Amino acid sequence: MKELAVKAYKIRQDVLDIIVSGGGGHIGGDMSSVEIMLTLYNRMNVSPEKAKDPDRDRFVLSKGHCVETLYAVLAEKGFLDIEEVKAKFSKFGSEYIGHPHNTIPGIEMNSGSLGHGLSVCVGMALAGRMDGKKYRVYTLMGDGELAEGSIWEGLMAASHYKLDNLCAVVDRNHLQISGNTEDVMGHHDLHARFSSFDWHVINVADGNDIDQLNAAFDEAEKIKGCPTVIIADTVKGKGAALMENKASWHHHLPNQEEYEQISKELKARREALEHE
Repeated sequence: MKELAVKAYKIRQDVLDIIVSGGGGHIGGDMSSVEIMLTLYNRMNVSPEKAKDPDRDRFVLSKGHCVETLYAVLAEKGFLDIEEVKAKFSKFGSEYIGHPHNTIPGIEMNSGSLGHGLSVCVGMALAGRMDGKKYRVYTLMGDGELAEGSIWEGLMAASHYKLDNLCAVVDRNHLQISGNTEDVMGHHDLHARFSSFDWHVINVADGNDIDQLNAAFDEAEKIKGCPTVIIADTVKGKGAALMENKASWHHHLPNQEEYEQISKELKARREALEHE
């Protein structure tokens, strides 16, 4: 777990480099979701060798605008070359665009139009059951994304079909491009809302803590008869004080001074973890 916690800060530096090289990106949500994606990809039955294996686990990044973290994690797992991603991101004609698309190894579906990932995952999970497969299906949603009506249609369908092979994660960083989520479209008690749709709900107090995330995924795998949602309380812009908990960093291109300041703090936090 310590190795993964350290690796999370390497991922953050890669994300920062990708965004600066490409001239833009959704850095705030990228940074809040690093541990979630890194933890998942170190648990799921998926690898470059199993990229088309019908028994592989599936992951869909419903909040597709945070693709930079997905690219960095896929590179860490051997699907992609991180230096190629950095060099080509958002360049004319490049496959490495600002949202996922499934011509890239390791990416299951095109996403970016918010609210669609969960419903597609319901279909994947239902297909797995119908085919007698044991794979699990995961999706990562943003808390701002929960304002989309299709999310709640997906929740109804998943519980109706008792899809216990489906696990959704909410990156609950409390901020979106317009400000605080509760000011834009209040969620109030998310635990109660998901429970009312007959989902098993797990709250993770620190969604940037790999031990807590692993415990939540362990619990989700044991649940039978209903789908599971993990509400992970994270920090928008996690990794450097300059970015943390600031809606203005939802989509922000760091200048050279900001880049150097963030890189310095990422390195310091990584080294502190290494020496714990």
